[in-house]
Amino acid sequence: MNDLIALYCSVDDFWKKFKEEWAKHLIDSNKPKHGPDPVLSIPEMMTIIILFHQSGYRTFKHFYFHICSNFKSAFPKIISYNRFVYLMKNLFVPLFAYLLQRRGVVTGIAFIDSTSIAVCHNKRIQRNNVFRGLAKRGKTTAGWFYGFKLHLIINDKGEILAFQLTPGNIADVSMMETLSKGIMGKLFGDKAYISAELAQSLFQRGLELFTSIRSNMKQKLMTLEDKILLRKRSLVETVNDQLKNISQIEHSRHRSIWNFLINVISGIVAYSHQPKKPSLRWTAKEKNLLITA
Repeated sequence: MNDLIALYCSVDDFWKKFKEEWAKHLIDSNKPKHGPDPVLSIPEMMTIIILFHQSGYRTFKHFYFHICSNFKSAFPKIISYNRFVYLMKNLFVPLFAYLLQRRGVVTGIAFIDSTSIAVCHNKRIQRNNVFRGLAKRGKTTAGWFYGFKLHLIINDKGEILAFQLTPGNIADVSMMETLSKGIMGKLFGDKAYISAELAQSLFQRGLELFTSIRSNMKQKLMTLEDKILLRKRSLVETVNDQLKNISQIEHSRHRSIWNFLINVISGIVAYSHQPKKPSLRWTAKEKNLLITA
């Protein structure tokens, strides 16, 4: 219950400030509203959906019934499941803004990677109508998939600095220029980010790119510390794994594009609230190597 209260207070404090600014930029459509206003507030709905990604439940429906049965005192104006799912699309802008507020700080060391978000099995691609024209076929080291890619940059504390969702056929290297804006220091990635022109462009604005090399490429001079940091690039892969298997940003039960986007964003928000994130750790052997180097 203490975690629930802390999460709600964080969301509610954000909403009180954001609501005023958001209202200034809304355009009145002059159309009459259909249906009654929701009795469940935006902060309460945001709290519930973030809690789902922290709960370990595999389906939101079962989790929502759990909330209705066991947290009636915390949410006295709880609405039906169907009504909540219908209203979820209204959470996109507040959740996105809340996630931007919770981005990590630039520490000078960053890691970049992408992960696939499949929306259906490959055999069901032709029958998938929800993401027709949006999702694309892509390929990773694990094989072909149909869906999207989530591109991430994290710092050495496991905090997310930048993210971008693209169709599955977008090359990783093509997103780096946009994704790395505002990030300074050193950036470590895999072979998918090899580009001499891009590395030069990033270097001119204060970001040094380090990648592993292909077998037909010449070795590059690199300090021992940078070599060790490049080996620790798996840190961002650990974050991707937690987003997919703990925060559950990937599943094949989506019935609308809006709920898919909200599922991804709220999953990343839930990760940002995680008290212990994967972080960069130096072993005693690595410390001794750096001292003697």
